Amino acid sequence: MTDLPAQRRTGSGTELLTVRDLHVEFAGGRGRAAVPAVRGVDLTLRRGETLGIVGESGSGKSVTALAVLGLLPGTATVRGSVSLDGQELIGLPGRELARIRGRRISMVFQDPLSAFTPVYRIGEQIAEAVLAHQRVGKAEARRRAAELLELVGIPDPGRALESFPHEFSGGMRQRAMIAMAVANQPDILLADEPTTALDVTIQAQVLDVLRTAQRETGAALVLVSHDLGVIAQMADRVAVMYAGRVVEHAGVDELFAAPRHPYTLGLVGAVPRLDARGGPLVPIPGNPPAPGALTGGCPFAPRCPLVEERCRGAEPALGGGSHAAACVRAEELARTRPAPAEVYPVPAVPPVTRPASRAELPSVLEVSGLARTFPVLKGSVFKRKVGEVYAVDGVDLDIRRGETLGLVGESGSGKSTTLFEVLALARPEAGRITLLGQDTATLGRDAAHRLRAQLQIVFQDPMASLDPRMPVGDIIAEPLRAQRADRELIARRIPELLRQVGLDPAHAARYPHEFSGGQRQRVSIARALAVEPQLLVLDEPVSALDVSIQAGVLNLLQRLKAELGLAYLFVSHDLAVIRHLADRVSVTYLGRTVEQGAVDAVFDAPRHPYTRALLSAVPLPDPAAERARTRLLLVGDPPSPTTRHAGCPFRTRCPVYAGLPAALRPSCDNTPPPLTPAPAPASAPAPAGASADPSASASASADHAAACHYPGRG
Repeated sequence: MTDLPAQRRTGSGTELLTVRDLHVEFAGGRGRAAVPAVRGVDLTLRRGETLGIVGESGSGKSVTALAVLGLLPGTATVRGSVSLDGQELIGLPGRELARIRGRRISMVFQDPLSAFTPVYRIGEQIAEAVLAHQRVGKAEARRRAAELLELVGIPDPGRALESFPHEFSGGMRQRAMIAMAVANQPDILLADEPTTALDVTIQAQVLDVLRTAQRETGAALVLVSHDLGVIAQMADRVAVMYAGRVVEHAGVDELFAAPRHPYTLGLVGAVPRLDARGGPLVPIPGNPPAPGALTGGCPFAPRCPLVEERCRGAEPALGGGSHAAACVRAEELARTRPAPAEVYPVPAVPPVTRPASRAELPSVLEVSGLARTFPVLKGSVFKRKVGEVYAVDGVDLDIRRGETLGLVGESGSGKSTTLFEVLALARPEAGRITLLGQDTATLGRDAAHRLRAQLQIVFQDPMASLDPRMPVGDIIAEPLRAQRADRELIARRIPELLRQVGLDPAHAARYPHEFSGGQRQRVSIARALAVEPQLLVLDEPVSALDVSIQAGVLNLLQRLKAELGLAYLFVSHDLAVIRHLADRVSVTYLGRTVEQGAVDAVFDAPRHPYTRALLSAVPLPDPAAERARTRLLLVGDPPSPTTRHAGCPFRTRCPVYAGLPAALRPSCDNTPPPLTPAPAPASAPAPAGASADPSASASASADHAAACHYPGRG
């Protein structure tokens, strides 16, 4: 377990890096005007502190970080000042700048697979960073590379030195990237979205490694992220960027407690929280302006609920002080400290009426003992089977009408394979799938075609799932045509569906590229609703969206479920989204269901150590709450699915197993734990005049099950 820092660092007070009036423009090409990406950014970084930079996509966060190191392409024009310990970096000759990169300032990139050279071994690349800046021999550089891999928690560093980047998992590659970044003990680490593509457990490991690297080297850290929870956990100060400018900066506690810019307030209100669930989120209306499309005045004015006429005149200055905001109403917000829902209009979500007992609801989907394997083939011409991948190896699901079941787990846990098996409407390799009372193993072709209308999917990336050659009206009509609906029904349904998902029916003739990311996902939802299904399968439907756009889509899904009585099978790696939207949750690990039950029961009192680790790894967008938490870090990565593990597959990473006496370990080593309901709690005495209902607590306990020999222990 890792205790988070009890208080924030304030740095030594010495300014290490100063950025003043930084402007970055990209050439427009073919006579077009240059496109501004960064417009007058001012930043200060002190020794030993962590500066977080947040904002939506296109706000200029990454461009600012790359401009500091001079890593922008030749089409970029950089103006302003970037000073490192008094030395100006802008305009510095390439040879001198190369001596600073890696020695004084190092970069941790978002995608380590593309940042590493694929044809060189990890050890060679880390040793190269040492040799470039230190007068040491190759043997000493290699020894130093092994020490660095050990520092960042990579097991068996000697063997890891000989590995190629593709042989590492995503988390190990990112840790190796951090090892290379700290090889020369730099003064500054620039981390550009270092955890974006990682599972939450691996994200927790990488953030812990960044803290370790910062502690060992004394470096200051610039952390670029769209995740407010990560910023709340890591940062000492925060700069919020919008449309290429810093619109607010403050200490992390002050900024989260009392934002002074409406944009920051909207970002905080749009984030679903792991420690709360219920009503609608606060969406920020509209979309960020396109680079080069600014017309004067405050760039946030078209989306701002507090806009006044003076906002449309001159663009507000950021101002000075420890907590500054580029807003004409900043002092008013500082004085009144409103909640996000008091400033932004929050859509009403109709309540969902439920029977007293879940058993009264009709079943929509039941999956029991589902298994699916894939062959491992070898040979370029004559393929031969050399093994199997156990992608799904015992998944159980149960969804009733009007329910949302969240399916969670790390990458490779079998979530997507489970979805494809359900969507196939065919006989599974093992186990049973029952959709609306019909066993898919017994369905004929015509029956499966009719049943498919009751089961629709919304994919993760709407741009990839919508045909770019078709107008959205035709895209929405496609499922209706597949079900042989008549033309009059199709013509009537298209405008109805567009209105239902919050889009203008007049835009039915537009193509997907003419919509924003959130609007494209609404088109995908409209297409799925066209044939009036009873179950929607949602495969990471908001993971590719900015948090402000995500909030609107989640509110839409809540409203549609209440109005149409839909059931959702919702797959997500974001447990805060699951807590906000789901009624029940199923946790999978290495292709098996390890815990399931009502979302409040599982999240408030998890019984499986894997679930506890997942929940512990999710950062909260609340600095004070983050400091009060104890982080449970899992060791290593999930084992390979090409081996069917005897006993509990989680034991190699399990903190409970690690703490068991030897006499209790054989059950974990040899016997796969069954999914066992929680024991019914002891009945409390009924209040005077009331009769006890033991069936309620017994039902709740039976609904919460975990596959662990020692549930709740530790």
